[in-house]
Amino acid sequence: MTYSLIVCTYNRDKFIYQTLEHIAHNSFDKSRYELLVIDNNSSDTTQSLCQDFANLYPEVTFRYFLEKNQGLSYARNRGIVEAQGDFLIFLDDDSFIAQDYLVQLDQYLAHYPDAIAFGGRIAPLFESGITPAWLCSWTYSWVSAINLGNNVTLFKDNKYPIGANMGIKKSALNLVGNFNTQLGRTYKNLMAGEEKDLFLRLRQINNKIYYFPKVFVQHVIPPQRTTKEYIIKMALGVGMSEKLRCLKFGKVAYLKRLVAEAIKWCATCVLWLLYLLRGKIAIANILVLFRWYVTKGLLSKNTKQ
Repeated sequence: MTYSLIVCTYNRDKFIYQTLEHIAHNSFDKSRYELLVIDNNSSDTTQSLCQDFANLYPEVTFRYFLEKNQGLSYARNRGIVEAQGDFLIFLDDDSFIAQDYLVQLDQYLAHYPDAIAFGGRIAPLFESGITPAWLCSWTYSWVSAINLGNNVTLFKDNKYPIGANMGIKKSALNLVGNFNTQLGRTYKNLMAGEEKDLFLRLRQINNKIYYFPKVFVQHVIPPQRTTKEYIIKMALGVGMSEKLRCLKFGKVAYLKRLVAEAIKWCATCVLWLLYLLRGKIAIANILVLFRWYVTKGLLSKNTKQ
C-alpha cells in the first residue's frame, strides 16, 4: 500500500511549513508515501516556503502544484488527479499529524482491508489557548474536530469523516467521481457539504468507512473561528450547501431535508432547555443560533454567501 498525502492551501503561510514538517518527521518508510501541496492561488509566501521545504527535506517525495480554479473542491480534485498513491489522505494546511500517523494508518488498513475510506481523530489546538465556552460534544465538529472514542468503529447514519484528517482509496474515486465543485469553500465563502456529498456516494458502493482513533492530528483553530460572527456565517453556509446538495436529487429530496430540519429543531429545543437548566447558557444559546442560521440558509433563495 502506498500513500499520497494531499495538503490543499490558500494563504496560510503562518502554518503551512509546520504542517509539512510534521509530515516529514513521521516515522514511516518514506519510499511508501508522497506529499503533495495544492496551492489554490495563494498571494502570500506559500510557494517560497514550499520550495524551502523541498530543499531542506530532499528525502521526502514532494510535489507542488498551483490550482488556479478557486475553491477547496477544485484543489482537492487537482490533488486526486496528480496523486500516485493507492490511498489518498487529505489534511488541512494547519493540521499537525502525530509522528506515528502513517504507521498507525498502515496497521489499521492491514487489519481492515475492506476499508474504502477512513477518518481519524482530530483535536482542536486553539491558537489563543482559550477553549470557547460554547464547546461541547454537539459543537465539537464546528472546529473541524472529531473524537468517537478509543475503539475502531464504522461511520454510520449522519456521521462522516472530517476533511482535516480523512482518506479514501483512489480506486473508489474512479467509481464515484471526485468532489462536487459547486460545494465547498471558496475565498472567504463558508459553503460546505462537499465531503458529505462524496461520502454518501461512497456509501452507495461500500459502507466500510472506518474511524481510526490512533490516526491522530491536532488542528489549529485561530480566534476568529470561535466568534459568533463566524458561527453565523458557517451555519448559513451549511444550510445553503445542504439546499444545493439536495436539489441535485430533486424537489422531493429537498422537502425531506426540510422535514429533517424540523426534527433537528425539536432536538435543539430539548438540548437548549437541558443546558439552560445546567447553567450552561453559552452552549444553550449557540445551539439555537446555529440552527436558526442553518434553517435560514436552507430556505434562502440565494445559494451564495
